Amino acid sequence: MIVIACPGQGSQTPGFLSEWIGDADSRAFLEAASRAADVDLVAHGTTSDADTIRNTEIAQPLIVAASILAWRALAARADLSAVGVAGHSVGEFAAAVAAGVLSETDAMRLVGVRGRAMATAAAAEQTGMSAVVGGVESDVLAAIDAAGLTPANRNGGGQIVAAGSLAGLATLAENAPRGARVIQLQVAGAFHTPYMGSATAVLGEAAATTAVGDPTLQLWSNADGGLVTSGEAFRDSLVSQIAHPVRWDACMESFTAAGITGLIELTPAGALTGIAKRGLKGVPAVAVKTPADLEAAVQLLTDAA
Repeated sequence: MIVIACPGQGSQTPGFLSEWIGDADSRAFLEAASRAADVDLVAHGTTSDADTIRNTEIAQPLIVAASILAWRALAARADLSAVGVAGHSVGEFAAAVAAGVLSETDAMRLVGVRGRAMATAAAAEQTGMSAVVGGVESDVLAAIDAAGLTPANRNGGGQIVAAGSLAGLATLAENAPRGARVIQLQVAGAFHTPYMGSATAVLGEAAATTAVGDPTLQLWSNADGGLVTSGEAFRDSLVSQIAHPVRWDACMESFTAAGITGLIELTPAGALTGIAKRGLKGVPAVAVKTPADLEAAVQLLTDAA
């Protein structure tokens, strides 16, 4: 089985959509997505600088739109009826579109709400996130807990992201677990922790009346790595996940159990294929960063057929 993965916040780089909007259909999609999310995705994906697109309310819809754009382009070139899909954090909205749970318009509308709500929640208190790379997992989790932090992203492959107060993050950095490095991340707040409680309420209200469908492809959830069978349940999970840890490690364990033979990461790609090199050793992976990478993705799908 080929798994198609949709990345999360932090994957964006200045101008990364420039090569994607050369045709009229792609530009039309981005313009429609911009209206739905209330964010100028064309400008932010092509000309905005790194500081601008780091803003949560811009980064989240930008990343989701990019993954949907790449999904559309790949689907026009290959049969995707037998793939599995998953998204990391906000990437779950793109995965929901790919699996038929949400429409493109609803996904972009909701992720616009999510980004603004999370930015507001992050501004309420000074918090942040740090990646802990290496070390023994049990030691890392114990050190995170001792610093009063949350293991917000358990990514597998020897990477856990801690989130919480700046004081707690400083304590963790000063008391790094043996064999581990603590790397401060350039994010606005403690995502996937209780600090995002107010954002959960806002997104929940926006999502409550959103139409959903049950998944038409195998779709895995960040909540526990389990397969999604109900569109309504996944919609609820998209809301609650804002304040709960991302279990990408559990997703990768599920990929392995399902017999994964390849991983394709959609735009803006790189982070999840990097984790896969450590967490899914021996599994070929393709990072679709530009339209030129679609050929390698199609070849991986063809070889697996």
